[in-house]
Formats: sequence, C-alpha cells, structure tokens
Amino acid sequence: MQWKLKPVSNPQTVNKLSKALQVNTTLANLLVQRGIETYDEAKDFFRPNLANLHNPFAMKDMDLAVQRIERAINNGENILIYGDYDVDGTTSVSLVSSYLKTLYSNVATYIPDRYKEGYGISFKGIDFAEDNDFTLIIALDCGIKALDKVAYATKKGIDFIICDHHRPGNEIPKAVAVLDPKRTDCEYPYKELCGCGIGFKLIQALASNQNQTINDLVEYLDLVAIAIGADIVPITGENRILAYFGLQVINQSPRNGIKAMIHQVKKKELTITDLVFIIAPRINAAGRIKHGNYAVELLTELDFETAVDFAGSIEQYNIDRKQLDKSITIEALQQIETNKEENNYTSVVYDENWHKGVIGIVASRLIETFYRPTLVFTKSGDELAASARSVKGFDVYNALEQCVEFIEQFGGHKYAAGLTLKEENYADFKAKFEEVVKNTISEESRTPEISIDTEISLSEITPKFYRIIKQLAPFGPQNMKPVFMATGLRDNGFGKVVGEDKTHLKLNIIEGVNQKTYNAIGFNLGNKLPLIQQKNTFKIAFCIDENHWNGYTSLQFVLKDIQKD
Repeated sequence: MQWKLKPVSNPQTVNKLSKALQVNTTLANLLVQRGIETYDEAKDFFRPNLANLHNPFAMKDMDLAVQRIERAINNGENILIYGDYDVDGTTSVSLVSSYLKTLYSNVATYIPDRYKEGYGISFKGIDFAEDNDFTLIIALDCGIKALDKVAYATKKGIDFIICDHHRPGNEIPKAVAVLDPKRTDCEYPYKELCGCGIGFKLIQALASNQNQTINDLVEYLDLVAIAIGADIVPITGENRILAYFGLQVINQSPRNGIKAMIHQVKKKELTITDLVFIIAPRINAAGRIKHGNYAVELLTELDFETAVDFAGSIEQYNIDRKQLDKSITIEALQQIETNKEENNYTSVVYDENWHKGVIGIVASRLIETFYRPTLVFTKSGDELAASARSVKGFDVYNALEQCVEFIEQFGGHKYAAGLTLKEENYADFKAKFEEVVKNTISEESRTPEISIDTEISLSEITPKFYRIIKQLAPFGPQNMKPVFMATGLRDNGFGKVVGEDKTHLKLNIIEGVNQKTYNAIGFNLGNKLPLIQQKNTFKIAFCIDENHWNGYTSLQFVLKDIQKD
C-alpha cells in the first residue's frame, strides 16, 4: 500500500482564506484543495443553495423535450417512462413518473428484464409500447447509443426522448430530444449529473412551465441523492446541492419506500455513505434477484404499510444477493489460481452458471484481492455478458474500445462498464484485453494507494475542528472525507485485536511528549499489532469520526493504514 500526500496548496491563497474564514490553515488548505479559494466560494460550498442550480433549458434539446411532453399531454397520448434496472435507472423512472402523474394520468413505467432483455433500451420494450398504444417513450439512464432501437421505434410511430449521462458514440440517436451533458455539442455548464439528475432537470424544466418553483420539487430530491451516491458521480457543483438537499429530505420527510427501508435497518440519520452501502444495495437487489419493477413500486408506493411489505421482500433479495456474491467471489478466485493468473495484468473470469445480477459486485470484490482491471463474465442468452471494474487512474472504457473487434456491445464510464460478446470470441478477447492493459497501464495504477490530504498534529483535532470537517459533507468523488497523516506516534500499551475473528485493531495513541490519548480503530488491520508493540514510533493515515457508545459521543480515528516512521 503506497501513501500519496497531495501537493501543498499555494501558501498565500491558504493564508488569505484562513483569515477570511477565521479557521486554521489546515482547514483552509483542505478547502483550497477542493477548488475553494475565496470567501464567496466557501459560502456557496458550506451553504448549498437551490437558487444556484443551473437553468435546465441550458441543456441541449431540453426545449424540444418539454414541447413534446406537453404536446403528448394535450393530445391525450400514452407516455411510457423507461429506465434501466440499476439504482440510477429505477430512481430516475420513479422520479419522472411520479412527477408526471401529478400533471397527467396516462403515464406508465417500464424496466427491462435484466436477464431476458439486458441493459438499456430493448426491442421487446418497444414492442410492448406499440402493443399498448404508447406513442412517446422517455428513456432514462440509457439510450445514448441506441441508434437501432430508436430507428425501430420511429418506424412504429413511437417517439423517443433520451435522458442519459453516459458517453455518446460518434453518432447521436435520431430521437425527438437527446438530453446528455456529455454531448460534445451541449453547452450545459455541469457535465457530471447522473441519470436521475438529468431526470430532475427535465421535471425542473416542465415545472417552470407550470408556474412551479424549485421549492415545489424538493420532495423528489431524496431519489436524486440516492442515485448520486450509488452511481459514484462527483459530489461537486450541482451534484453537491442536489445531494445536500436530498439527504435533508431523506432524514426529515422521506417517501414511504425509503422510510420503510430505513425502518428495516433502524438507523436514525443517514449520510451519503449510508445511501451507498445500505439503501442502494437494497434497491439494486430487486433488479438483481427478482425484477427492477419491484424497486420502482417500492419507491413510488403511497401506502406505508404496503411499502413495508415491499421493503421486507427486498430485504430478503438483498440477503440472497449477499450469499450469491460471496460464493461466486470464492469460485472466481479459485479460477484465477487454477489458471495460474495471479501475476497477470488483468482478471478475466467466466462461468456460465454465475448469477448475472451480482457479477459487478464480484468484479469489485476481486479487485480487493488482485488490484487490477477486472471483468467477470456469465452466460446471457446466446452471448456472454460481463461487468468491468477498474483501478485508480486506468480508463477501462478506453481499453475496451481497443478490443472492439471481439465485442458485440459495450458502454459505461472510466471505472465501470458492461459488455457482451459471442462465446467463441471469449478467449481471443481475454488475450487482447490482457495485452492492451499490459501495454497501457502505469506502474502507479497497479499499486493501491491511500490519498492523503495533509499531515496534521493530533493536538489540532478539537471538537470545533471536527464540526467544520463535518460541514464538508456530503462526501464523495472529488470531495472525499479528508484523510490525514500523523507521525511520531506510540500506543499507550493497551493496543489489541478485536472483533469476532480478531481482524480489527483497537489502540490508544500518544503523540510526542503529550500524554493525551486518542482512540483509534483499524478495521482489518489486526496484522499490524506487532508494529505498534515495538518501541519505535509509527505513523498513521486516518479519518476522523464520531463514536457513539452508551449515550456518550467521542471523537475516534478510523485508521486506513499504519506504517513505521
């Protein structure tokens, strides 16, 4: 594990901001690292404001999308809200459908079957629309590459509005409107919205023509916050504002489906991290084990008791999902060892019996053991389908582009993608992908690293210091929870391993001649016990958190790693 200390910010900028905000230079440095250099920028950062959201009509084709929806409503057309089966897709469908139903009743939803139809817009979904007299499909979190599907729908007299945030190909589908900030011809000022975020911009535009303000739409932000967390988009700019107010909705007046899930896990206040690790997996489990429709029904349910029943079913799907991903991960690791591929530049594994719903999770698990770009394949109809996951600094999407001769379809982002290929091409693809990664990955990307914001003296860490750190939240990509480094430390002699399987490290840290002790916990760092028992000093990489125990709250260090000084 390598530690990488971020570059020191410009001292003049840091000192100027420190004086303007009346905070110490460590805190000012954290802000400058996040692109906040003035009092006004700090004010916008610490006090997110819905008034700072961009005009939705700045997005290319938004005017066309709104005109087409309004025409459909005026003409009494049937509108189908179509979205992918993952968290971003199901929250998007829930958001847009529930808003449109406040204006108009002829609105239905469609989530493709993960196993029979696969990712994105399907011919089967378009046939369903035709059979049920839908003349407008609003596709969310998918469709940017669905040229053939949109053309197929057009021949049947069905119009498409596409709301996507994935990278477009060389050609844009010939839909009525294509909303995607990543279009090269779109001048929308913020490019990092998730699919549900783009769905929100659509309803924001529709609402402006209904004489509604942004305050009338706050109730929908719980869905947007969940999607922002689950889709791992940067929590900067507009996403920070949407996530901030979305978390407020979740913690104060959540919709019944979310309330029912919180009721299951019995947590008082949720953070973005809780959305990622508690709420999102449960929504995802419905699409992985049963069907994405379950998630939409839960998220749009108006009766709380019914929502509790749905949440109970989804809780069981989540338990099943956990068991599946655990057993498949063990099988995948065995396959790597059997094939003697431990020293490869990539992990590419396949078994026709692996559950398609959990292969993305398994890919992430494999990276915990073998830190390198990873693809997990399973059988899907007549083809093989894979989930790809990458490591820091390596663009797996670009790598897949170089293997396109063996691929039927692929799409995604820098760090996560999906693809399908013919079974007879699997071996050639695997060899080519290994070759591409070997020739393009840097040595730095092959070693897991801890990115450290700044070095700190433990005496700086006071309750006031932590209160300001908390206000940096919501945390996420490009605004991660600060990681500090402290050196010259000793344990007070009471360090020990804890936990059922004795894998965690608990210690009381002393700095220099100062005899004040600081509580610390290192999850899965039990093997470091001999290091802290030596007489030599050590250094730690850590985050600061609160520990709640027996009604008492204290500061606690959550260790990322420990090394010799």
